Amino acid sequence: MTQIRSLLIGTALTAFATTGAFAQSNAQPDAGATGAMTQQQMAPSADNAAQGAQPVTPAPQRLIASGSTDPLVQKRNADAKANAEYSASKKASKEQLKEQQQAAKAQYKEQVRDAKLNKKADKQTANNEMKMNMQGQPTAAQDDPSDVKH
Repeated sequence: MTQIRSLLIGTALTAFATTGAFAQSNAQPDAGATGAMTQQQMAPSADNAAQGAQPVTPAPQRLIASGSTDPLVQKRNADAKANAEYSASKKASKEQLKEQQQAAKAQYKEQVRDAKLNKKADKQTANNEMKMNMQGQPTAAQDDPSDVKH
């Protein structure tokens, strides 16, 4: 048991040392850039003095991950996309229904307004006819002599 533990610890230390050495070798820029950077840092100029001799940092790079091959992740992404499309479709349908309802309401109001105007006009016509009858003026029905009984 202790041999296995010491073997695992030794392997872990070796792995850490290897990754540390690998990371340091990748972190070093190429020789041409190193020489230019050290010359610039060693030879102070008016620009470096004004800047406070700050080291030059590379521009940050944006990494883009490729699509996952995990089927669960793919399903989750597909479900999220489908949900977004459904929500957008539902919202568009709701807006369309709202517009249709507003148009129908406006049409109904116009019909009610026209019906009120027609009713008012019919009432006014009936009132005028009744007033003429009361004043003793004959109407079209009273002018017909065939209706008169002897």
